[in-house]
Amino acid sequence: MDAQKPLGEGAPSRLEGATYGSVGCLGGWMQGGGHGPAAHEFGLGADQVLEAQIVLSDGSIVTACPCRHPDLFFAIRGGGPGTYGVVISTTVKAHPTSSMVAQQLSFAPLDSSYMAEFMEAVVLMHNAYPYLLDKGFSGYGSWALRSPTPLVYNYNYTLGEDSQTNFTTGFTHTISIFRQTPETAQAIFAPFLRQLAPYNGRSLFINITYSSFPTYATFYDALSGIESPIGSSAAIGSRLLDGKALGSPQLNRTLEVIVGSPEEYTSVNLVLVGGGQVARDGGDPYSGVNPAWRTAYVHNIVARGWPPGADAATRNAIYSDITNVKVQAMKDLAPATGAYMNEGDRFDPEYLIDFYGRNVDKLSAIKRQYDPDSVFYCPTCIGSDAWQEDSTGRLCRVS
Repeated sequence: MDAQKPLGEGAPSRLEGATYGSVGCLGGWMQGGGHGPAAHEFGLGADQVLEAQIVLSDGSIVTACPCRHPDLFFAIRGGGPGTYGVVISTTVKAHPTSSMVAQQLSFAPLDSSYMAEFMEAVVLMHNAYPYLLDKGFSGYGSWALRSPTPLVYNYNYTLGEDSQTNFTTGFTHTISIFRQTPETAQAIFAPFLRQLAPYNGRSLFINITYSSFPTYATFYDALSGIESPIGSSAAIGSRLLDGKALGSPQLNRTLEVIVGSPEEYTSVNLVLVGGGQVARDGGDPYSGVNPAWRTAYVHNIVARGWPPGADAATRNAIYSDITNVKVQAMKDLAPATGAYMNEGDRFDPEYLIDFYGRNVDKLSAIKRQYDPDSVFYCPTCIGSDAWQEDSTGRLCRVS
């Protein structure tokens, strides 16, 4: 079943799902937390689960819910994928569908002499997101100093015969709001459009459009469920950024550090789904989700790739830059939050506290109860600190 589609022909309800339709809504997406385009409105994927059937390490099958095995129910609802048992079925919430209004914003420097103005506008948008999400907007964005492919497309602006009209330096986002008119959506964004206006045509190319959709499914098909190309290699890291971080005087410098130099081809991706129901579900006693999600507005992802055939030294240098420079800069900006395990830095030396927060001790006890022999393992899952890999990839217990 496609979670993003209505439940049957003409049905008024739908399920929560991931950003891409190829991502299943049962496995690691849900068990790690699970964000999607409707998460701000309905909550994270983990918070949709009402009941689950789970195969334990001894081969038995149990049902986990608030009344039966509530500790296991807590663990599989955001406490990490595949480490407590194998989830074979779930009962999840269905939500009413509704109309949507989407805003698509993009901007880019008119030429390389306006990079300072470009960064000012990037900071402005980060400052704006807590307000916009509190008003009901949510979505996804990305930006880069140099992208291998164009980020911003200019169809109606003439820069001169020697200027490119598709920009590999740029910022773009698509944000949407449920059950509002285009006029209301524009009014919510108006204060920030006024702040961007002095840049438009002077230092930046700025384009903004609004679209209306009768249902969530039509919005998703048009603007959200577009699969990314596969087959590339990259190192990634992330941090959940709260309102304090997004309003910090340190933000500008942090963004400069994480995007690096143009020669690094760093991509910064913005998951703008915090606040709303994601925050309200923090009161759920059966949620094993990293508590940092409940105060965050932006899940900020940085990524760097390498060309095919790159040697180990090149790859290791990029991994080190992600862990020790870019992720560390985000930790310095938001020291009290954490990271989303499904899109986090797998080499994070503090992964247990960053991925699981204050739930780590409770989840570790549940792991020992339901999988005492450590049948289930992944490198950054609960219980993985009891093991280490040797040079051949073989697992050995830590003495």
